[in-house]
Amino acid sequence: MASFGDRFIGALKLDARAYEDVEADPNALGQAIVVVAVSAVCAAIGSAGLFGTSGMISALLASLVGWVVWSGVTFLIGTKVLPMPQTRADLGQLLRTTGFAAAPGVIRILGVVPFLGWITSFVAFVWMLAAFVVAVRQALDYDSTPRAVGVCLIGWVAYLIIAWLLHGLVRL
Repeated sequence: MASFGDRFIGALKLDARAYEDVEADPNALGQAIVVVAVSAVCAAIGSAGLFGTSGMISALLASLVGWVVWSGVTFLIGTKVLPMPQTRADLGQLLRTTGFAAAPGVIRILGVVPFLGWITSFVAFVWMLAAFVVAVRQALDYDSTPRAVGVCLIGWVAYLIIAWLLHGLVRL
C-alpha cells in the first residue's frame, strides 16, 4: 500500500493506480475524509474574498455534503442502473476513491488572491471532475471512460442541486 502522500500526489496526477490502491484499502476511508476536508477548507478560505463569510460556510458545507451525495448517487447509478458485467463495488470503495478525487480542490485556496478566485475555481472544478471520472472508472471496474463520464454527470446534477440549496440556506 502506498503512503498518504503518494496517494494524494497520484490522485492529483489522475493516476489510475493511485485510485486502485485507495479502492483496495478499506482503511483509506479516513484518508479520503481528510482529503475532502482539506479541499473543503481550501474552498472555504478561497471563497471568502468572493462571497464573504456566508460564502465560506456555503463552500465548506457544499464540499462535504456534496461529496457524500455525489458519491452516493453515482454509486447507485453506477452499480444498479448502468453497471458493466464486471462491476463489483461497495459504497466504501466509491467514497474512498472519490474522496481522493477532491485532491485538486486544494488549489481553491488561491481564491484569496485578487483576480484568481474565478480562475482557480474553474481550474479546480475541471480537474476535480476529471479526477472523479478516473475514481469512478476504477471503483466501478469500468473499461469505458465514456460510461464513467455519463455516470459522473448524472451524479453531478444531484451535487449541484444540493450545493445550490445549501448556499441558499446559508444566505437566509
